[in-house]
Amino acid sequence: MTVVFEASGLSKRYGKTWALEDCEFELPQGRVCALVGPNGAGKTTLLHIATGLLGPTSGTVRVLGDAPAQNPDLLSRVGFLAQDAPLYRTFTVEEMLAFGAHLNTRWDAAFARSRLDRLSIPMDRKISDLSGGQRAQVALAIATGKRPELLLLDEPLASLDPLARREFMQGLMETVAEEGTTVVLSSHLVADLERVCDHLMILTHGRMRIAADIESLLKEHKVIVGPRRSRITGVAEVIEERGSDRQTLSVARLDGAVLDPSLDVRDVELEDLVLAYLGSPPAPRLTDATRVAG
Repeated sequence: MTVVFEASGLSKRYGKTWALEDCEFELPQGRVCALVGPNGAGKTTLLHIATGLLGPTSGTVRVLGDAPAQNPDLLSRVGFLAQDAPLYRTFTVEEMLAFGAHLNTRWDAAFARSRLDRLSIPMDRKISDLSGGQRAQVALAIATGKRPELLLLDEPLASLDPLARREFMQGLMETVAEEGTTVVLSSHLVADLERVCDHLMILTHGRMRIAADIESLLKEHKVIVGPRRSRITGVAEVIEERGSDRQTLSVARLDGAVLDPSLDVRDVELEDLVLAYLGSPPAPRLTDATRVAG
């Protein structure tokens, strides 16, 4: 297994605020990874560190086997689409593609143009005259025109209507299928992510809660319905619990079989798993004193 994006003890602090704290993860090559978390969780900070736009306060991050902040040449192998698909609004589509060619030594003009031709996006149209979905497609064409090995997408779906989101995701999956590109897709839209992603990272309060293959996560976690128990054999961790003493519904991570006949064990849906982690508090935050002592 080749790891293309990994971190160990990765932390980033702005003044007294920790945007990321002690993040640990590995993303294997060829995965399409959903990066999920509430606003302010640290998703954009993580992606900016991956592109070398920011450096970590402590810990290490490696992209394609190297530290991005120390190797500017990595940028030619990494595609990045920032929030709101930033494009020069007075440029035509043709001029934006030419700009992409000017900035990228690995630029594949035919590949970028063919993606937009299939979508019938006019080359002579100004960016300001395109719909939101069309602008997102142009931005994606520029991000993938360099044929990146790793593609980082920061909330590219947030401002798109359902049809534009579907078309964007179709274009993304075409690129993944043709190129085998590893993708990290930051988004709040779990239903869209579920259709295309096979890996999941959840960030809350700057901490990486889980980072693993979606199929294995769904096997490892279950919904348990029944009377409240202080301890259930086979349950390693209760992520979320709601209900009364007489009847509770829990999302739990298992480490064995749940044999209590009074409990109903059900499969968990991806959205329920994500919401459980988003709604549960992380472990207590490390203090600076703890960091020094450790």
